[in-house]
This record gives sequence, structure tokens and C-alpha cells, in this order.
Amino acid sequence: MNLKQKGLPNHIAIILDGNGRWAKKRNLSRTDGHKAGVDNLETLIDQCKDLNIKYITLYVFSTENWKRPAFEVSNLMLLLNKYLTEKIDDLMNKNIKLNIIGDISGLPNKTRKLIVSAVDKTKNNFKLILTLAINYGGRNEILRAVKNLANDVKNLKLNIDDIDERLFSDYLYTYDIPDPDLLIRTSGEYRLSNFLLWQCAYTEFWYTDVFWPDFGKTDLYNALESFKKRKRRFGKVEDDN
Repeated sequence: MNLKQKGLPNHIAIILDGNGRWAKKRNLSRTDGHKAGVDNLETLIDQCKDLNIKYITLYVFSTENWKRPAFEVSNLMLLLNKYLTEKIDDLMNKNIKLNIIGDISGLPNKTRKLIVSAVDKTKNNFKLILTLAINYGGRNEILRAVKNLANDVKNLKLNIDDIDERLFSDYLYTYDIPDPDLLIRTSGEYRLSNFLLWQCAYTEFWYTDVFWPDFGKTDLYNALESFKKRKRRFGKVEDDN
């Protein structure tokens, strides 16, 4: 499949949905579905890297996911630990920088240490910025930003009249990466699920019924072709209107 790079998004965000349903259709455990989902990450990352897409942000574990059965949460953390341990050399070889958004203080100690180590080791890489949203929730992120802003105003570090959209964005987890141009959600669901609520104000959305473990090159290219056909006006109108 041939896809011209002109007009491709700079930043793709993906809600990786459908691992459990993928497994159920095959009479497998939910953990097997999550394993298949992790295995599919490398293919996606390589495809985006080959297309010179600079930023990928993946919704890995939300603040609401703690409500799942304890054994499933535990297995998810083990899979994350395995990924951070086994893929670090691959990230280095491919010049990929790992970035994390979310409250990692709420994660198991081992997972937190692996995250800190991986982020530090890849910090000088620049070919692609891979952001994993872990223990992340959009509402929590916004509340955290508001509290930090209010505290800085209280301590006279900021004047309240200086607060605008750009300054507010500097208080978000994503302060050092651009907003997503394209958001992809797999598995046939049509909602944001508390993901990048502020950042997706002008993001183009693309949905597919394909479960995440089956999401392949053709699906990615279909999303990108759809994106290229859209006119992004950001509230403005066409010159001839």
C-alpha cells in the first residue's frame, strides 16, 4: 500500500480498545487479549516511524481501570513491566523517546521504577516520541492543572490575568508535546473515555469496529487517508465562503 507522506498528522493518539472482546471471541482469557494487544504495539510504532509521524500517544491504563477485577489489574501491570524491561533496547536502537503522562505515584513500586528508568534512558532520543498514558484521566489532569495554577497565584508566582489557554496548557501532563491531530479508537466504541479532554478540542476522530489486537497496517492507512481528506478550519471558514 502506498501512502504519500504529505498531509499526514504530526501526532496520533489511540484509544487501544477491544482486547477483552477479541479474547472472548477466541475463547481466551482477557489476559491473553491484553498480551495480543501489547504484541501489536511494535507493529504500529514501526509503521508510524516509517511514515515520519513524530508523536504517538497511547491510552494504556486509565484512572477508571482500577475498577476492574484485581487479578486483571495485576496482570496488566505485569505486562507493562515486561514491556518496559524487554523493549527498552529496541526503543534505543530505533531512536524512540518514551514519555509518560498520568499519576505514576499510584502505580506499584516496581512499575514506577521501571518507568522512571526507561524515561531517563530514552530522554535524548528524537526520531519518534512515544507517550503512554498510564493511570491517566483527563478530568484528573485538568483538576491537577487548576490546583497547581491556583497555588501559584496564591503564592504570587502568577497574576490571575496572565492565565490563558497557552499558560494553562503548560500545567498539563502534555506541556511538552503538541495536541493530537488525529485520534483513533478501535473496537466500535464512540466516546473519548476521559482521554485528552483538553487536548482534543480540534482533533480529528476516526473510529473502527476492529479490535485493537487485529488493528493492522491497512486500518492505520485507512485512518490516515481519511485524515488527509478532511479540511481542518479550527473555527475559521474557507476563503471562498
